[in-house]
Amino acid sequence: MEKPVQNTAIVELHIPDFKKAKSFYRKLGFKVAWERKPEGKKGYLVLKKENNILCFWPGNKEVYEHGYFKKFPKNSKRGYAVEIVIMVEKPEKYYKKIKKFAKVVDKLEKRPWGLKDFRIEDPFGYYIRITTPHNTLDSKYAVP
Repeated sequence: MEKPVQNTAIVELHIPDFKKAKSFYRKLGFKVAWERKPEGKKGYLVLKKENNILCFWPGNKEVYEHGYFKKFPKNSKRGYAVEIVIMVEKPEKYYKKIKKFAKVVDKLEKRPWGLKDFRIEDPFGYYIRITTPHNTLDSKYAVP
């Protein structure tokens, strides 16, 4: 297995409910790294699974008052046109477990670039690809 590239880019997902996020992502195998309870705009949640880290803010209705996001309807699809990639060993085994509780968008298959993956939607509408660990900097994983 190739070692995935290490980076310092962090994904921060703006959501209204930490409880719902923890319930869903725990089923994906994530654990709470740390959490600051929602209080105004101070809530923050960091979840981790192996080398995958997801951050969430603020965990309450303050998400709808954010200076940028408040100009969009509250029921807007979260993460429109964004794909969050989570790398896991043995995606086949993971898929069997996840398809029982998550909304599967694309079923598990080997892609033209040689990796197995599948896509799901989280409870907030974020589009997530679960894939085999790989080095993203290697161009051999580009769509042929």
